[in-house]
Amino acid sequence: MKTKVLNLDNKAAGEVDLKDDIYGLEPRADLIQRVVVWQLAKRRSGQHKTLTRAEIDRTKHKLGKQKGGGVARHGARSAPQFVGGGKAMGPVVHSHEFDLPKKVRALGLRHALSSKAKAGNILVIEEAKSAAIKTAALAKQFGGLGVTRALVVDGEFDKNFEMSARNINHVSLLPAKGLNVYDIMRSEKLVLTKAAVAAIEERLA
Repeated sequence: MKTKVLNLDNKAAGEVDLKDDIYGLEPRADLIQRVVVWQLAKRRSGQHKTLTRAEIDRTKHKLGKQKGGGVARHGARSAPQFVGGGKAMGPVVHSHEFDLPKKVRALGLRHALSSKAKAGNILVIEEAKSAAIKTAALAKQFGGLGVTRALVVDGEFDKNFEMSARNINHVSLLPAKGLNVYDIMRSEKLVLTKAAVAAIEERLA
């Protein structure tokens, strides 16, 4: 499908052809959800832990006689039922990561891009370059393009553009090689440069 290309001053700079097998699919929420869950599971540190009964430093002296006390015959204060005792079946350090086939990951990315295209939330710009490091000037240009909460994707970012954009609220920069489903779906608008469009097509070829 043909899409207009704009420059940062909101002026026409030609057209670009967005491939239907990447941007024209009927979005499947289940595929997108699978990839997002996979991504977030990889990010979890898995460091949550409680002390088990074996790790509690409390007396192991038997509390009373084996018989005749009328209560349970405990042999240590580290038992889970005592205040300060170990946690029974508590969380332990482990990885939450699981495998997801490469084809499913790639298909999830295609469907995420298609969902943005279907909603009309993809904007293609000629290039992401600034003549100087001016945050206010770049923010004004974004305002003219109607960009408020957006993810800007480029092949390799211009240093001036990158420095100017880093203090603009709700605008994130991401190189094309790091494009992922989670960041696409959490942004309101996806801003792609012509270089990013070419890189994405090459990646998903």
